[in-house]
Amino acid sequence: MSVSAAPRLSGLERTLWPTVGLLAATLVLYEFSPLDLRLQDQLYDFTNRRWLVDARDPLWRVLFYTGPKQVIVVFGLALLVLALGPEGWRRKLGWARRGLWVAFLTLAFAPSLTAIGKEYSNVFCPSEIRRYGGDVRYVKLCEPFPADDRPARRGHCFPAGHCSGGFALLGLAWLRPTRRWRAGAIALGLGVGWIMGLYQMSKGAHYLSHTVTTMLLCWIVAVFWCRVLKADLGRLAPTADSK
Repeated sequence: MSVSAAPRLSGLERTLWPTVGLLAATLVLYEFSPLDLRLQDQLYDFTNRRWLVDARDPLWRVLFYTGPKQVIVVFGLALLVLALGPEGWRRKLGWARRGLWVAFLTLAFAPSLTAIGKEYSNVFCPSEIRRYGGDVRYVKLCEPFPADDRPARRGHCFPAGHCSGGFALLGLAWLRPTRRWRAGAIALGLGVGWIMGLYQMSKGAHYLSHTVTTMLLCWIVAVFWCRVLKADLGRLAPTADSK
């Protein structure tokens, strides 16, 4: 009696553990280097004591904060409707049902995961530390506060939460099994995520390490759901669109 072999992982599925390793390496790099402060110094005007972007500017806030969040929420609900709806809807778009679930679950779980991290990491935002006009000592993720200089409140700034919605669009890569589609979806997720992330960094809401961590977490969530739902077990179809 022969035992059938387990399905071979293919395509984007194989990136799960390498990305976990890259995330660990990223945390170590920023923990033992001054990269966060070096970049943040370039975004802060020490003479006039202000950030590159005014957090109170209503136009910037609509364009890069409230606007993108609302669009992503509506888009996520549309994905859910398509996943639950009749097959004809998906056939017209050429989108796979399992791919829709990967995209929706990534949009749902990635921001939730970052929110949990923010709750327990006790990391403060750049605008809250003394270097940039705040009232809290700067410490890194794994660095404790000195006994005589502990803040009265907890920090809730790591990882970056706002850009998680943008990076969660990486889950769209599984809607169609073609290289062109996947490249476009990954470019979209990275583009929207970094636009949202750079806005937050430019107004003192996050460091670079916060944004990079969120980007990697979102990819890990997307690939995790891909593997759970077996949405990428086959190789990419050799169509003209995949070239």
